[in-house]
Amino acid sequence: MKNREVCEMQSAEAVLNVIRERGKRGLPLERVYRQLFNPQLYLIAYANLYSNNGAMTPGTTDETVDGMSLGKISRIITQLREERYRWSPVRRVEIPKKNGKTRPLGIPTWSDKLLQEVIRPHSRSVLRAAIFRT
Repeated sequence: MKNREVCEMQSAEAVLNVIRERGKRGLPLERVYRQLFNPQLYLIAYANLYSNNGAMTPGTTDETVDGMSLGKISRIITQLREERYRWSPVRRVEIPKKNGKTRPLGIPTWSDKLLQEVIRPHSRSVLRAAIFRT
């Protein structure tokens, strides 16, 4: 039996602070994909999304914020870890503009919305780092 090192997962708050600081300093992020395995990040994302009116709007499936559970988070993380997560097509609707015309809006499934919200701080940091390099 090999002696394996066990790494403890950092708290979501610590991860988000590191991401924020690296972005401010224009530094790249490392091992970003591994951060998507942290269930606390999904709970923070849920807290950001659940009160939004769009949380109850279904995408291409009937899935909404009402079906949220720790089991759903676990299934998403398992699919990511096994590299089996697949984004779903968005439901496209036309919404009115002030000038009387309409514009298209894509409505993702709840799982995709949640994962997008988990990824958002990471992508902001990457974009900040890219802006600092230019």
